[in-house]
Amino acid sequence: MRFRFCGDLDCPDWVLAEISTLAKISSVKMKLLCAQVLKDLLGEGIDYDKISKLTADAKFEKGDIKASVAVLSFILSSAAKHDVDSESLSSELQQLGLPKEHTTGLCKSYEDKHSALQDKLRETSLRLGRLEAVSWRVDYTLSSSELKEVNEPMIQLKLQAQGAESGSAETTVVSIAADKFRVLLAELKQAQTMMNAL
Repeated sequence: MRFRFCGDLDCPDWVLAEISTLAKISSVKMKLLCAQVLKDLLGEGIDYDKISKLTADAKFEKGDIKASVAVLSFILSSAAKHDVDSESLSSELQQLGLPKEHTTGLCKSYEDKHSALQDKLRETSLRLGRLEAVSWRVDYTLSSSELKEVNEPMIQLKLQAQGAESGSAETTVVSIAADKFRVLLAELKQAQTMMNAL
Protein backbone atom coordinates (compact mmCIF):
# COMPACT_ATOMS: atom_id res chain seq x y z
CA MET A 1 0.00 0.00 0.00
CA ARG A 2 1.30 3.47 -0.86
CA PHE A 3 1.15 6.49 1.43
CA ARG A 4 1.35 10.15 0.46
CA PHE A 5 3.36 11.09 3.54
CA CYS A 6 5.99 8.55 2.40
CA GLY A 7 6.21 10.10 -1.05
CA ASP A 8 3.68 7.66 -2.55
CA LEU A 9 5.82 4.70 -1.50
CA ASP A 10 5.27 1.88 0.98
CA CYS A 11 5.62 2.83 4.62
CA PRO A 12 9.03 1.76 5.98
CA ASP A 13 8.92 -1.31 8.23
CA TRP A 14 10.57 0.50 11.15
CA VAL A 15 7.80 3.14 11.10
CA LEU A 16 5.15 0.40 11.20
CA ALA A 17 6.93 -1.19 14.16
CA GLU A 18 7.04 2.08 16.12
CA ILE A 19 3.36 2.96 15.54
CA SER A 20 2.47 0.39 18.22
CA THR A 21 4.96 2.05 20.59
CA LEU A 22 3.30 5.45 20.05
CA ALA A 23 -0.12 3.93 20.76
CA LYS A 24 0.99 3.13 24.35
CA ILE A 25 0.98 6.79 25.46
CA SER A 26 -2.14 8.88 25.94
CA SER A 27 -3.41 11.13 23.17
CA VAL A 28 -2.75 14.26 25.27
CA LYS A 29 0.86 13.24 25.86
CA MET A 30 1.16 12.37 22.18
CA LYS A 31 0.29 15.96 21.27
CA LEU A 32 2.86 17.28 23.78
CA LEU A 33 5.46 14.87 22.41
CA CYS A 34 4.72 16.11 18.87
CA ALA A 35 5.23 19.69 20.06
CA GLN A 36 8.72 18.77 21.33
CA VAL A 37 9.61 16.99 18.08
CA LEU A 38 8.37 19.94 16.02
CA LYS A 39 10.50 22.31 18.10
CA ASP A 40 13.50 20.14 17.27
CA LEU A 41 12.65 20.04 13.56
CA LEU A 42 12.35 23.83 13.55
CA GLY A 43 15.81 24.16 15.08
CA GLU A 44 14.72 25.19 18.58
CA GLY A 45 16.12 22.10 20.30
CA ILE A 46 14.45 19.27 22.14
CA ASP A 47 13.99 18.75 25.89
CA TYR A 48 14.66 15.05 26.55
CA ASP A 49 13.89 15.46 30.26
CA LYS A 50 10.41 16.66 29.39
CA ILE A 51 10.00 13.78 26.94
CA SER A 52 11.10 11.29 29.62
CA LYS A 53 8.42 12.66 31.95
CA LEU A 54 5.77 12.50 29.21
CA THR A 55 6.53 8.86 28.49
CA ALA A 56 7.05 7.74 32.11
CA ASP A 57 3.46 6.46 32.45
CA ALA A 58 3.93 4.14 29.49
CA LYS A 59 7.17 2.86 31.10
CA PHE A 60 9.23 3.71 28.02
CA GLU A 61 12.90 2.78 28.13
CA LYS A 62 15.56 4.97 26.50
CA GLY A 63 15.31 2.99 23.27
CA ASP A 64 11.53 3.46 23.15
CA ILE A 65 11.89 7.21 23.72
CA LYS A 66 14.47 7.57 20.95
CA ALA A 67 12.39 5.43 18.60
CA SER A 68 9.25 7.50 19.33
CA VAL A 69 11.09 10.75 18.64
CA ALA A 70 12.59 9.29 15.45
CA VAL A 71 9.27 8.03 14.09
CA LEU A 72 7.46 11.29 14.87
CA SER A 73 10.30 13.24 13.30
CA PHE A 74 10.05 11.08 10.16
CA ILE A 75 6.26 11.35 9.94
CA LEU A 76 6.13 15.12 10.46
CA SER A 77 9.07 16.05 8.25
CA SER A 78 8.11 13.62 5.49
CA ALA A 79 4.49 14.84 5.49
CA ALA A 80 5.68 18.45 5.23
CA LYS A 81 8.19 17.56 2.52
CA HIS A 82 5.47 15.91 0.43
CA ASP A 83 2.95 18.68 1.28
CA VAL A 84 0.36 16.31 2.74
CA ASP A 85 -2.69 17.98 4.29
CA SER A 86 -3.52 17.07 7.89
CA GLU A 87 -6.75 15.26 6.95
CA SER A 88 -4.93 12.90 4.57
CA LEU A 89 -2.14 12.37 7.10
CA SER A 90 -4.70 11.48 9.77
CA SER A 91 -6.36 8.96 7.49
CA GLU A 92 -3.07 7.33 6.49
CA LEU A 93 -1.82 7.06 10.09
CA GLN A 94 -5.09 5.45 11.15
CA GLN A 95 -4.68 2.94 8.31
CA LEU A 96 -1.28 2.09 9.82
CA GLY A 97 -2.88 1.41 13.20
CA LEU A 98 -2.42 4.65 15.16
CA PRO A 99 -5.57 5.34 17.22
CA LYS A 100 -7.86 8.16 16.03
CA GLU A 101 -7.30 10.24 19.21
CA HIS A 102 -3.53 10.06 18.68
CA THR A 103 -3.75 11.05 15.02
CA THR A 104 -6.00 13.99 15.93
CA GLY A 105 -3.38 15.37 18.34
CA LEU A 106 -0.51 14.73 15.94
CA CYS A 107 -2.31 16.29 12.99
CA LYS A 108 -3.37 19.37 14.98
CA SER A 109 0.27 19.99 15.95
CA TYR A 110 1.34 19.34 12.34
CA GLU A 111 -1.29 21.70 10.94
CA ASP A 112 -0.21 24.52 13.29
CA LYS A 113 3.45 24.26 12.21
CA HIS A 114 3.02 23.05 8.61
CA SER A 115 4.16 26.19 6.80
CA ALA A 116 6.99 26.92 9.27
CA LEU A 117 8.20 23.33 8.90
CA GLN A 118 8.13 23.56 5.10
CA ASP A 119 10.09 26.83 5.24
CA LYS A 120 12.70 25.24 7.50
CA LEU A 121 13.02 22.21 5.23
CA ARG A 122 13.43 24.47 2.18
CA GLU A 123 16.06 26.50 3.99
CA THR A 124 18.13 23.46 4.95
CA SER A 125 17.80 21.34 1.82
CA LEU A 126 20.57 20.97 -0.74
CA ARG A 127 23.00 23.41 0.80
CA LEU A 128 26.02 23.65 -1.45
CA GLY A 129 29.16 25.67 -0.95
CA ARG A 130 30.26 28.26 -3.46
CA LEU A 131 33.50 27.84 -5.41
CA GLU A 132 35.64 30.92 -4.80
CA ALA A 133 38.87 30.19 -6.69
CA VAL A 134 40.69 27.46 -8.62
CA SER A 135 44.43 27.34 -9.13
CA TRP A 136 46.61 24.65 -10.67
CA ARG A 137 50.15 23.69 -11.43
CA VAL A 138 51.92 20.89 -13.26
CA ASP A 139 54.60 18.94 -11.43
CA TYR A 140 57.17 16.91 -13.34
CA THR A 141 59.02 14.25 -11.40
CA LEU A 142 62.27 12.63 -12.49
CA SER A 143 62.36 8.85 -12.36
CA SER A 144 66.11 8.67 -11.79
CA SER A 145 68.63 11.38 -10.99
CA GLU A 146 71.20 9.75 -13.30
CA LEU A 147 68.99 9.13 -16.35
CA LYS A 148 67.08 12.42 -16.17
CA GLU A 149 63.96 10.71 -17.49
CA VAL A 150 60.75 12.62 -16.92
CA ASN A 151 57.72 10.66 -15.72
CA GLU A 152 54.12 11.49 -16.55
CA PRO A 153 53.32 14.95 -15.20
CA MET A 154 51.03 15.33 -12.16
CA ILE A 155 48.45 18.11 -12.04
CA GLN A 156 47.80 19.68 -8.67
CA LEU A 157 44.42 21.42 -8.34
CA LYS A 158 43.74 23.78 -5.47
CA LEU A 159 40.04 24.50 -4.90
CA GLN A 160 38.93 27.24 -2.54
CA ALA A 161 35.25 27.14 -1.60
CA GLN A 162 32.97 28.85 0.87
CA GLY A 163 31.36 26.23 3.12
CA ALA A 164 27.56 25.87 2.89
CA GLU A 165 27.03 25.43 6.63
CA SER A 166 29.83 27.43 8.19
CA GLY A 167 30.34 30.12 5.56
CA SER A 168 34.09 29.85 6.15
CA ALA A 169 36.69 29.29 3.43
CA GLU A 170 37.70 25.69 2.83
CA THR A 171 40.70 24.69 0.72
CA THR A 172 41.03 21.31 -0.97
CA VAL A 173 44.15 20.17 -2.81
CA VAL A 174 43.94 17.30 -5.31
CA SER A 175 46.84 15.67 -7.16
CA ILE A 176 45.88 13.83 -10.32
CA ALA A 177 47.79 12.11 -13.14
CA ALA A 178 47.70 13.82 -16.54
CA ASP A 179 45.69 11.05 -18.23
CA LYS A 180 43.05 11.09 -15.48
CA PHE A 181 42.96 14.88 -15.63
CA ARG A 182 42.16 14.70 -19.36
CA VAL A 183 39.20 12.41 -18.55
CA LEU A 184 38.04 14.76 -15.78
CA LEU A 185 38.27 17.77 -18.07
CA ALA A 186 36.32 16.00 -20.85
CA GLU A 187 33.57 15.00 -18.37
CA LEU A 188 33.35 18.53 -16.94
CA LYS A 189 33.00 19.97 -20.47
CA GLN A 190 30.26 17.40 -21.20
CA ALA A 191 28.43 18.35 -17.97
CA GLN A 192 28.70 22.05 -18.84
CA THR A 193 27.24 21.40 -22.30
CA MET A 194 24.32 19.50 -20.75
CA MET A 195 23.69 22.27 -18.20
CA ASN A 196 23.78 24.95 -20.90
CA ALA A 197 21.20 22.97 -22.89
CA LEU A 198 18.72 23.19 -20.00
